[in-house]
Amino acid sequence: MSPYNAASWLVDRQVAAGRGVHVALRCDGQDTSYAELQVELWRVQRALEQLGVTTGDRVAMVVNDEPAFVAWFLGALRHGVVPVPLSTMLNGTELAAIVADSGARLLVVSAPFAATVAAITAGAPQVRNVVVLGEPAGVSAGDVAIDAWASFRDAAEMPVAATDADTDGFWLYSSGTTGTPKGVMHRHGDLQATAETYAASVLRAGPDDRFLSVAKLFFAYGLGNSLTFPLSVGATAILHPLPPTPAAVLTLIETERPSLFFASPGFVAALLDAAPDAGAFRSLRATVTAGESLPADLQRRFGELTGRPVLDGIGSTEMLHIFISNTLDAQSPGSSGWVVPGYRAELRDDDNAPVTAPDTPGYLYVQGPSAASGYWQKPEATAAAFAEGWVRTGDVYTRSAEDCWTFLGRNNDMIKAGGIWVSPAEVESVLIEHPDVLEAAVVGDRSTAGLETVVAFVVPAAGATIDPAALEAHCRSKVASFKRPREIVVVDELPKTATGKIKRYALRDARAGS
Repeated sequence: MSPYNAASWLVDRQVAAGRGVHVALRCDGQDTSYAELQVELWRVQRALEQLGVTTGDRVAMVVNDEPAFVAWFLGALRHGVVPVPLSTMLNGTELAAIVADSGARLLVVSAPFAATVAAITAGAPQVRNVVVLGEPAGVSAGDVAIDAWASFRDAAEMPVAATDADTDGFWLYSSGTTGTPKGVMHRHGDLQATAETYAASVLRAGPDDRFLSVAKLFFAYGLGNSLTFPLSVGATAILHPLPPTPAAVLTLIETERPSLFFASPGFVAALLDAAPDAGAFRSLRATVTAGESLPADLQRRFGELTGRPVLDGIGSTEMLHIFISNTLDAQSPGSSGWVVPGYRAELRDDDNAPVTAPDTPGYLYVQGPSAASGYWQKPEATAAAFAEGWVRTGDVYTRSAEDCWTFLGRNNDMIKAGGIWVSPAEVESVLIEHPDVLEAAVVGDRSTAGLETVVAFVVPAAGATIDPAALEAHCRSKVASFKRPREIVVVDELPKTATGKIKRYALRDARAGS
């Protein structure tokens, strides 16, 4: 295997090509050029060397979307160290369990999360050093050394570690839609693989693009949107350190003029609910959604608002980014679109046999160059998900005669009502078409007779009051009787993972415990 390092491919290559002065990162009105970013990578390497972090060691990161995230993630890769970005939405106890699982010796945190350090180090005693990106005053964690990032000033040039495309690169912890997060292990070559497939063929990304992502960098989706894709073509990533809100994101779109905008379907619904002026989106050439299936009505409404294509797709932490997607040239509302060039997908039945008949549900398997090598210290889970070069996604899909793929639900989210399979995604799409509904989640529940029934949880749109009877009538006019919710529950919000996916299992558990 030839020498290869993902950080060098993303940053050093741009500087060597004469693009060092180009803006790589834009955050809070400040620019970081490619040459400046390269120096920050060297600075991280010097810090790792000083702290005794060596090849193969893990570095846990609880870091906002800011230039320091990119520097630490890529600086670790350039040094042959494994960065492990973690959700900034978890509490100290939750983070401690993941840090302990990862075996990380070094913890890097943005200043707003310094309060979690004591809990993390208490639950992950192997951590020996903490670097705080900001003022560490008042941070204490027993015998663990606490340092401010500002105290590491040496940024002299550092060599690239002796890695290749198959070297263990970075770990991402799964979002936990079905329970405990798992450490998904990716190689150095996986980042470039997503850039040369999805970013090149679907986005047609170029150096003049400006990328803005609602999904954060700790999430596989956000990592591609705000790091891999822009840096791979010498473009600019617009970073937003704070939690995203419709108002803040609309301001960013208006002031920073992104050409590519990435969001979740739920955030698209929230933007529409804010009733923005269409002129705010004049800089966009496309919007991308992932994380949940985008209902056809939301795709249509947001496309009409922006006047630009809305590309829904499906990706996963295991595959690192999107592998089935709508395209700039063709969109099929309500579907995930077509297989991205470079990937293969197929459907299988309960006996693991291929499902070849059009429009027949099956379990989705995918194959491609960005597939993870497995789960950290979970051989049984790895064997179940990774087999013979294929990744079992856990999703139920149909494929049309035109090779268009449509999401029906997660394996354990599918509902069998009256002996017939019901797709939660289909019913949710119908519910969201009603003007009073902002978001919806559909789950199966057991009736007093022990039969599985359809239950809908709905969040009202701003200023709206949901009338369950009217919503039931709306569903009656749109879907077959066996698919119609037998109960509609109005809630203020839906439980979600740190990456914005709806926790349907939490809704089912709440029903079971009520």
